[in-house]
Amino acid sequence: MGFAGLRDWMRHRAQWDASPMATTTVVHLLRHGEVHNPEKILYGRLPNFRLSERGEAMALRAAQALADHDITHVISSPLERAQQTAAPIAARFDLTVDIDERLIEADNVFEGKRVAVGDGVLRHPQYWPKLWNPFRPSWGEPYVVVAERMRAAIDSARDLARGHEVVLVSHQLPVWIARLSLENRRYWHDPRRRECSLASLTSATFSDDHLVAVTYTEPAADLLPGASPIAGA
Repeated sequence: MGFAGLRDWMRHRAQWDASPMATTTVVHLLRHGEVHNPEKILYGRLPNFRLSERGEAMALRAAQALADHDITHVISSPLERAQQTAAPIAARFDLTVDIDERLIEADNVFEGKRVAVGDGVLRHPQYWPKLWNPFRPSWGEPYVVVAERMRAAIDSARDLARGHEVVLVSHQLPVWIARLSLENRRYWHDPRRRECSLASLTSATFSDDHLVAVTYTEPAADLLPGASPIAGA
C-alpha cells in the first residue's frame, strides 16, 4: 500500500472509529399463562380471572427462560392474569411491574359468553350480525386500533430500555396483531393459526429504532395441554 493509500485508509478508519455504533434493544412480548376458567367463557377484560396452577408454572418457565437476559424493565397489561405472569420475571431482576393500559386485551362483544362452536353464542341468530365483517373485525376492537396501541407501547418500551431488554406482558390477540404489524403482514387472519401459545415470547430486536428481527419461542411448551380453547384468551 502506497502513502496515499495508507493515508486514505487511516482517514476512513478514523471516521469509522468516530461514528456512533448502533444500539441494540430487544422488546419481548410475553403472552400470559393459562387462566383458571372452568366455564370456558371468553373472559376478555373481565376482572377476577387469575392464572391456574399450571399458568403459574408457565410464568415461572418464562422467567427462567429470560434469566440470563439483560432485562431492565417489566411492563404489564392492567389485567390480573398478565400482572401475575409478569411477577416472577420482575422478582428475578429485582424490578417492579409497571402497567401500560395499551397492552390490555382487545375489546369483544362476546365477552362473558361461551363462544365454542356448537354450544356457545354462535348458535344463536341474534348474534350473527356481529360476525358480518371478519376483516375489521365486526365483533370487537378493530385490528388497526389494536396494532396502533401495541406499536405505540413497543416504541415507548424500546425508548425506555434502549440498549437493554424489556418485557411487555399482554394477551394473545394484541401480541399476534403486533407481530403482524412489525412484519408488515395483513391483520385479517384465522385465529386458529396464530403462533402465540400460552406464556410464549415474541421478541423484536431493534438496531436503534430499526427492526432487524422477530423471533418466537415457547418456554412452557411442555406444559401446554391443548392450550386454551378460547382463541382470544
